[in-house]
Amino acid sequence: MTAYPLQLLLFAKAPVPGRVKTRLCPPWTPEQAATIAAAAIADTVDVLSAAPATARTLVADGPLPAPPGWRRRDQRGNGLGERLAAAYADTALPGVAALLVGMDTPQVHRGHLVAAAHALADADAVLGPAQDGGWWALGLRDPAAAHVLAGVPMSTRETGARTRAALVGLGLRVAALPVLRDVDTAADAAEVAAACPSGRFARAVTTMVPAGTRADQTEADRWFVRLTL
Repeated sequence: MTAYPLQLLLFAKAPVPGRVKTRLCPPWTPEQAATIAAAAIADTVDVLSAAPATARTLVADGPLPAPPGWRRRDQRGNGLGERLAAAYADTALPGVAALLVGMDTPQVHRGHLVAAAHALADADAVLGPAQDGGWWALGLRDPAAAHVLAGVPMSTRETGARTRAALVGLGLRVAALPVLRDVDTAADAAEVAAACPSGRFARAVTTMVPAGTRADQTEADRWFVRLTL
């Protein structure tokens, strides 16, 4: 099956202590929680940067720089649903599907993204459910369909099901991606770190030390260091 042309969107909040991952405190401090958030973003950037895509865009809340070779757009809207809908509207490219991924699933891998691109060759949308009832990824062949997100209650155990129902209500065919666990609590962080033990996220969770300045560091490493300074 041929993959559909795809733009990748990373929907993320700047890792500012006290504004991000507050449910990780305790056991971690706000500064440590911000380090964990920065590591999750950096791991996700690595995966999205390595996957085939027509374009990549960071849709950011706060002072979060775009990775090298990426575009950047600010989040806008009064609630999460409005912000998500605006993310698709503000980044849409003619004839290109959009797959939005959040910053809370650093265990995402290239296979998930390739599967989404292939699914969109046949389906109109692809939804990645989260264990807590939400969703970690949403791909739309026509990004304009994201307007329905403004009317979906977010951050509830019904968010994933209601998002799917809203898309089906538009007459869209919706394919599914694997269920992933997103990081909200310390228990989530421990389980997700175990699922991706070689990444920055796992190192941050287990040691609270951000990426160093090794001689062989990648551009993504240097970008991650800038986030945590």
